[in-house]
Amino acid sequence: MSERTTRRAVPDTVIFDLGGVLIDWNPRYLYRRLFDDESSMEQFLAEVCDGQWNEQQDAGRSWDEAIRLRSAEFPEHAALIAAYRTRWDEMLRGPMHDSVAILEELRARGVRLYALTNWSQETFPLAFERYAFLQAFEGIVVSGQERMIKPDPAIFQLLLNRYGIDPGRAVYVDDAPRNVDAAAKLGMHALQFRDAALLRGELVALGLLDGTAPEVRQHG
Repeated sequence: MSERTTRRAVPDTVIFDLGGVLIDWNPRYLYRRLFDDESSMEQFLAEVCDGQWNEQQDAGRSWDEAIRLRSAEFPEHAALIAAYRTRWDEMLRGPMHDSVAILEELRARGVRLYALTNWSQETFPLAFERYAFLQAFEGIVVSGQERMIKPDPAIFQLLLNRYGIDPGRAVYVDDAPRNVDAAAKLGMHALQFRDAALLRGELVALGLLDGTAPEVRQHG
């Protein structure tokens, strides 16, 4: 194999997923307050307000429609279904500080920074207003605004085209394997996020960070 085929361009861009990488979001943070036992909560989240149902809001469906349809199907759970939207902010625990520290280091080094997130267009503004570190991104593509979701290659391509990103010089970071695979197929250096320490090591190996981790300040 020739040197040309084995050598990759030095990355100059990092694209982050948000939930599960930089922001700690989980519906259980809310529903543990609303259920008396864990098993009933898990059954509700598996059978009523499940991931596939939530993903349709990420793809652009309105919350009013989502709640109306699901409440008609499960009228005995109408109040709990409505809480998914009315108390949505209680699902946000806060920034994942070690990951945010990496983001800030990358910005200090002049790396181009973008985000690509599966998120409802109705709830994303709440997070954007709450977390100042989101201002670090030159651009954020929100699935609910575009009415398509990862791992559809089209939303990745939209990001690349909109901001003039060369996929061969871009690193993509996501906690979902299917999204990592989709990014890799488009030529990006795709990394599955497991924790900040492993991500740091991978970015050091790519030459985007040096090997010295700064002390992370914890915020309340």
